[in-house]
Amino acid sequence: MTPKLIIHGGASSLDDKGGLTTVRQSLRQIVAAVYETLTAGGSALEAVVQGCELLENEPRFNAGTGSVLQSDGQVRMSASLMDGDRQNFSGVINVSRIKNPIQMAQFLQAQTDRILSDYGAADLAREMQLPIYDPATDFRIQEWMEERGEDVRKKMARLIADPTASIEARKGTIGVVALDSNGKIAAGTSTGGKGLERIGRVSDSAMPAGNYATRFAGVSCTGVGEDIINECLAAKVVIRVKDGQNLDQAMEKSIAEALENNTDLGAIALDHRGHIAWGKTCPVLLAAYHTGTAISDTLELTDRDHYGKA
Repeated sequence: MTPKLIIHGGASSLDDKGGLTTVRQSLRQIVAAVYETLTAGGSALEAVVQGCELLENEPRFNAGTGSVLQSDGQVRMSASLMDGDRQNFSGVINVSRIKNPIQMAQFLQAQTDRILSDYGAADLAREMQLPIYDPATDFRIQEWMEERGEDVRKKMARLIADPTASIEARKGTIGVVALDSNGKIAAGTSTGGKGLERIGRVSDSAMPAGNYATRFAGVSCTGVGEDIINECLAAKVVIRVKDGQNLDQAMEKSIAEALENNTDLGAIALDHRGHIAWGKTCPVLLAAYHTGTAISDTLELTDRDHYGKA
């Protein structure tokens, strides 16, 4: 089996991320590095964790370093990992002061309790002896201050999301889906959230709605988390493949339904035959992929390009 790989850096504007050339270079470098792991015999799970770490370490993406701030000015991140071969899901929700949430999701793959939130995730970080790390960048802090406006001048900012805040601050995730040389699939997704959310809000990234894989297919989603949850998008696409639709059909039907519901989201996918697909209702999907012979991306798709394959 020829390994295949697809990654994404969210669904926000290219201008917000440094422009087409910068984003393309960043995504393609990560694809190339992770694909080397796959061609060297690395497993899909190892490749997904590596890819998520590299994307979490890139400040221009909303995950790990560079995560957006919540309504109280704090960074809380969520991530999940799914081993499609074992159909094993693990993740952390609203974890703070670490560098790579995907590492915690990886650790939990071998545990009985595989999804932990806030206090449990904090205890796990201490158990794993992860170094304390502040993922907030100066850009994100300034962004939060501008979004909150007059509230940051009060003694205590309102601890609720502002519905009038820029939608671009409310979208963003990173994700990786890999098929290894043994035909096994894994998917991983990580996010800093949608920005300015209520404390305790849970994103799709640590749910099967936003990250799902079986031995038939794997999907990672991005966009507005509530829309992805409402569509149960990742699981829906994978289940349709399991039920007999090819990956293109499953993605097209699922995105068509999402379009009817006026959603703002995107998804990347691989199946066990090595097919690559993506779909979006959002204007831009920051994705790149390796077909086994070449690297390409989705960065110049138009608003009307809702589906694609390779």
